[in-house]
Amino acid sequence: MPYLDEGDGMKKVEAIVRPEKFEAVKAELEQVGIKGVTVYQVEGRGEQLGMEFTHRAGKFRVDMLSKVKLDVVVEDKDEQKVVDAIVRGAKTGEFGDGKIFVSPIQRAIKIRTGEDWRYAIEP
Repeated sequence: MPYLDEGDGMKKVEAIVRPEKFEAVKAELEQVGIKGVTVYQVEGRGEQLGMEFTHRAGKFRVDMLSKVKLDVVVEDKDEQKVVDAIVRGAKTGEFGDGKIFVSPIQRAIKIRTGEDWRYAIEP
């Protein structure tokens, strides 16, 4: 098993996207070879501060919108292709398309084997 070189590592890519765009994002990730993803149903709001609707009884505002959050952990070298795949799948060009956050991962342990990626990466 090869050992990590200085500067090698992993990133966690977190994306919050429209629920109706999830299948397109998943397909784009699969297209670039990403299989592992954790998915959450969440609610939130961003710059748009929710949505305003007009009904017979008048106007009302829904300030917390349904979204899908995805977490993907990848080697540093795959970070940009994951970000690009998410943007391709999620972008509509309208408010509410979502956000992507990238963070370094300090340590990851595979529960089944006890393997610690800080010391070795599977070939």
